[in-house]
Amino acid sequence: MHAATGPSRAELLAALSVAVDLGLGQPAEHMLRSALIGTRIADRLGLDRAQRDCVYYTALVMWIGCHADSHEYARWFGDDIAVRRDSYSVDWSGLPYYRFLLSNIGRGQPISRRLLTIASLVVSTRAQLVALIHSHCTSAALLAERMGLSRDVQHALGFTFERFDGSGLPHGAAGEHLPIAIRVAQLADTVEVHHRTLGIPGAVAVVRSRRGGQFDPVVADAFLADAEPILAGPPAGDTWHAALHESPDRGERLDGAELDTLLRALGEFVDLKCPFTLGHSRAVADLAAGAARSAGLDEAEVSTIRRAGYVHDLGRIGVSYRVWSKPAVLTPGEFEHVRLHPYLTVRILSQVPGLREVAELAGNHHECVDGSGYPRGVVGGALRMPDRILAAAVSYQAALEPRPYRPALSAADAERRVKERVQAGELDAAATEAVLYAAGRRALRVRPRPHGLTPRETDVLRLVATGASNKEIAAALVISEKTARNHVERTYAKIGVSNRIGASMYALQNGLVN
Repeated sequence: MHAATGPSRAELLAALSVAVDLGLGQPAEHMLRSALIGTRIADRLGLDRAQRDCVYYTALVMWIGCHADSHEYARWFGDDIAVRRDSYSVDWSGLPYYRFLLSNIGRGQPISRRLLTIASLVVSTRAQLVALIHSHCTSAALLAERMGLSRDVQHALGFTFERFDGSGLPHGAAGEHLPIAIRVAQLADTVEVHHRTLGIPGAVAVVRSRRGGQFDPVVADAFLADAEPILAGPPAGDTWHAALHESPDRGERLDGAELDTLLRALGEFVDLKCPFTLGHSRAVADLAAGAARSAGLDEAEVSTIRRAGYVHDLGRIGVSYRVWSKPAVLTPGEFEHVRLHPYLTVRILSQVPGLREVAELAGNHHECVDGSGYPRGVVGGALRMPDRILAAAVSYQAALEPRPYRPALSAADAERRVKERVQAGELDAAATEAVLYAAGRRALRVRPRPHGLTPRETDVLRLVATGASNKEIAAALVISEKTARNHVERTYAKIGVSNRIGASMYALQNGLVN
């Protein structure tokens, strides 16, 4: 793809924001409109260009860390998307907030399990929330760095759950200790939802009620003094273009290498939703590209397949972790959500210039040559060789990975599985052979142990990265839980991270998974 016609970083981040909208339970373009509202408030506050730019990107990706800690959220609240959607109606402070938490703990679980979860959290509510929110904030900053955002944006995201009055988490920062970008972004995010659901009076009312509490009075007053024009437009369907018009770097196009780097980061971001899919997108991309090259496709097609592999699962963000982590057979309604995720991938990417072919290919990764796939049930002739290769690569790679309903398969069993799908008419025979050839070459690679990690610490890191608790690490390695905890702490210290997300990203970047 030529740099002059490729997407900009702002356009790819806009697509990411649409994916995050789905994870928040909000309509597409919620965060884009929040960014637009944020820049209008920034202008009324007289912020300089650098501050305005920081407000824009902070508002656009403010909740990026929520996706990465869906695993932890679901442990407490069951449906990670539903609780985030409903939390917009509550001021995150005092008794109303604790009442909201208690009413949502264990949501959708059997009453006995829900009572145990409530009891576990009530014992140390604040400590548990501090740990969860600290993980969110450090994860958000790390992901923002991977997306190429500035240090100012990374710093601002660390204050997402803080409040102007100092009653927020995790550190209780107050007043002007909160970066101005997050003070504006918090208000913009909240008023966008309340304006959309309750109109201008609802948006004004929520700002007045939280002025001096969650919101900086100066920022609140700037909004209240000019609420109607700040919230005005754009017309339905124009939000994408209007918001991107305000982006800091909308004219700077990515070259091929930069585009690959950012698409790979998007895939890694998606895989963090479920610990058992860590590294899946990158592995699929590499496998599919290798298969495409061995099948004789030209380098342009190989590049397109690799890029589609990186982002094929973006739509997974819009499906609750409760569905992905279910160890039993899905209900028809749950499976319908699963069936939609390739469609959501196309929807997320469809407006990004230069990625139309990538989006279409990514959206076909669960289609089958006999028409039995999803989401569209495309039949044979409509599926090109790149479509068939990507579908075979996804099937083979997924078989190598654990799932809640089965352990990871060996390479031999994964090969047997995809060949059975060929015999059943689901996968293309030539595409599958190309994938198996590429998989055999990949298996020859040696995984390094960087930063002086011992073999045991490397094993611990891989387990942490895939969501294992200290107790589960102890069981897997046949050691005591205390020893497992010590290994985790030493490993974190060696690689310079403080939580599972940091460990996961480190493991990915250093080739320690997949």
